Amino acid sequence: MTTDLLIDGMLSGTGVRDAVEGGYLHPEAIGLSTSLIADVADWQRRYEDAHFAGFPGDAVANLDEEGLALRLKMQAELPDKTVGYFSNGRMARLA
Repeated sequence: MTTDLLIDGMLSGTGVRDAVEGGYLHPEAIGLSTSLIADVADWQRRYEDAHFAGFPGDAVANLDEEGLALRLKMQAELPDKTVGYFSNGRMARLA
């Protein structure tokens, strides 16, 4: 099964990556709810802050846990897409 989208905390990204074509997508352009768009933007900002702070303490684990939860919400809102998760802090695909 091909993954269509990835939740991704990459620095200067949008939080949502096109896993097929590459590049970042604007969450509002793919039909997400207003509340999920806000959640992704908030999570993305905190991931960037953690990056600049050198990923202190359990920052990556906490952000990845939240990112995986965002992935499930996005999958529920976009049932025709397959949504995965990439941990920028670990540089590994987690889902």
